[in-house]
Amino acid sequence: MQYTDEVFAAIDHDQGLERIAGGNETEVYSTDDGRYVVKLKHELAGTRESALAHAKTMRAAAEQFAACLGPRYTIPSYYLISRDNAGQVQVLVLQPYLRGGQALADLDYHALSATERARVAEDLREIIRRSLLCYRATGSMPDLYGRKSASTNERQQAKAWARLPQRLWSFIVQRNLLRAHNLVLSGTPNAHVVLVDYDIVRRNRLYRFVYFAVRWMLFWRDHALITLMRRSDIVPR
Repeated sequence: MQYTDEVFAAIDHDQGLERIAGGNETEVYSTDDGRYVVKLKHELAGTRESALAHAKTMRAAAEQFAACLGPRYTIPSYYLISRDNAGQVQVLVLQPYLRGGQALADLDYHALSATERARVAEDLREIIRRSLLCYRATGSMPDLYGRKSASTNERQQAKAWARLPQRLWSFIVQRNLLRAHNLVLSGTPNAHVVLVDYDIVRRNRLYRFVYFAVRWMLFWRDHALITLMRRSDIVPR
């Protein structure tokens, strides 16, 4: 679906981009030439000063996560601020469009060869290892899992307090790295797993401690699921 807004003026002459995906906080669009994806976080809209501060924080986090994971497992992110139709200043994130890439959430593991499955397993284990090293060094780690939303309304409804039990069930039980939305298997001849989202946890210190502790424990579960995928035809959903 095409969305038109002045916020896209700096990157598109007719100010209209196609929405291709959405997550917990982000709406994702594609440029007309298909070379870049454009990510927009409506909740961060505000003044020029606040948007600039958000952009600097987001860029610093992305650079930190990219340094932790390394160039094999990351893509570049570019940040700019722009005013939307409502007069709010927003942060736009531009990233290369990974043509032919597939989010692990949509990947058909049964269509992969044994060699390809082994490569995915190796990549995921290394990404887990580097994420934990990042946490020990910086007190933060990237969100490897992510969430999906079909529309802005669905994303907003999912954040309602009445949906909290469902969100917790999804966070602890349903989501695993083999079905991650933030990890993409590149479409290159030597396909490998790439992190495409570099969001930070925007909560207080206690929340962050609990959140990352749970993530650390879930990594042990993910190691077991990765081994199961590598050694059998069983791929948990």
